[in-house]
Amino acid sequence: MALTIAAVVVITQIPTRLGLDLRGGSQLTIQVQPTAAIPSISERDMEVVQSVVEGRVNGLGVSEAVVQQLGNNQLLVQLPGVSDPEQAERVLGGTAQLEFRAQRAGTDQQLAIENQVLQGHLGEQAALQASLPEGASVEAETQVRIERLQSDIQASEAAIANLFEPSSLGGDQLTDAIAGTDSAGRWVVSIRFNNEGGNRFAELTKAIAGTGRAIGIFLDNRLLSAPQVNVQYAETGITGGGAEISGSFTAESANELAIQLRGGALPLPVEVVENRTVGPTLGRDSIQRSLYAGLVGLALVLVFMAVYYRLPGILADVALIIYALLTWAAFNLLGVTLTLPGIAGFILSIGMAVDANVLIFERTREELRSDKTLYRSVESGFFRAFSSILDGNVTTLISCLALFYFGAGLVKGFALTLGIGVLISMFTALTCTRTLMFLAISLPQFRRPSLFCPGLSSVRPNPVRP
Repeated sequence: MALTIAAVVVITQIPTRLGLDLRGGSQLTIQVQPTAAIPSISERDMEVVQSVVEGRVNGLGVSEAVVQQLGNNQLLVQLPGVSDPEQAERVLGGTAQLEFRAQRAGTDQQLAIENQVLQGHLGEQAALQASLPEGASVEAETQVRIERLQSDIQASEAAIANLFEPSSLGGDQLTDAIAGTDSAGRWVVSIRFNNEGGNRFAELTKAIAGTGRAIGIFLDNRLLSAPQVNVQYAETGITGGGAEISGSFTAESANELAIQLRGGALPLPVEVVENRTVGPTLGRDSIQRSLYAGLVGLALVLVFMAVYYRLPGILADVALIIYALLTWAAFNLLGVTLTLPGIAGFILSIGMAVDANVLIFERTREELRSDKTLYRSVESGFFRAFSSILDGNVTTLISCLALFYFGAGLVKGFALTLGIGVLISMFTALTCTRTLMFLAISLPQFRRPSLFCPGLSSVRPNPVRP
């Protein structure tokens, strides 16, 4: 009862997340191209490119965008609610550009003001995106506001970029960036350049050391960090081809900056190989048809169980309703984005949820026909059917794991929803149905054998348990 009440609360308080095919929007497939310097694309390279693409997607102001790896050298980008896929293609199709620039003299106060303005725009954008309703289309007025904020953010970033001088030190000369801790346990980002980059970095740091000016680290003309150089490096600059960026870093922020820096240091070209649009009308039709299919399937299963298995079937129906509520709540709680194949997996798991009950009830009938007591028959039904239930569900879970690990996109959604459904169905069959069955046989009016096994006119009384 507690779990059922909690599930209802979760369903009412946390809205269901709908995928691209149900909400409408754009879907792009991006191919990462090797270069002469990087002929083979590694998993780390894909992680870096994915991080850069995610940053660009967030710059579009898209809510609930999904960026995930597709195979060894492709990324699948889903942009719910995006009505201009060509704009997304232009933004996502370029190569990341990392630059190290020296701050212009006399711009300290202006930099602080521009940074404050930018943070205000970013905070307003985050609050607006958080207020967008889950699974609903964005209103025209809200879309205009999002576009205005994005324009203001780009203007602030451009104003900040103008406060720094162009330089010849770029990401192509950066060999690595690693997040770690210094001797005092503070999080820092260690960077290392090649020989040419090390010399240019020494000249750059020598020019601004002790002046109060900063080195602007820009990715795609957006300021990532602006560290200052101590006066001790005024004569020679920072030599050796490496340096540490320190500040108020956490483990997460330091690692994020390191990945962004590596992303600029690995300018792998990317190409949009597929760009398709899903209209909102298709999404609404899919939702309606999926709901109808789910309700009809659930109703047919409930009727069959009640007619064929009598009282145990009715109890299984109650457990099945609990199962549906728990599964739906689990989807919302875990943040599962429901796509059309995901809903198909959920509907399929509804039919599979009663297979454990079928095994249990058939075992119980066999025990009753063997002249066992009602209590012992029910107890043996659960005990003897457990191994078969476990084997059947484990094999299904193995298939789900294989689909989730080797599949991509919509296939993963199907595997995830089916796997969650199988796990919860085991719980409801082995706990909810069991509890309801033993509660029923503890009441005298439900101890008639015909309610459990048609054709039996009598049954031995339950033994007194110690």
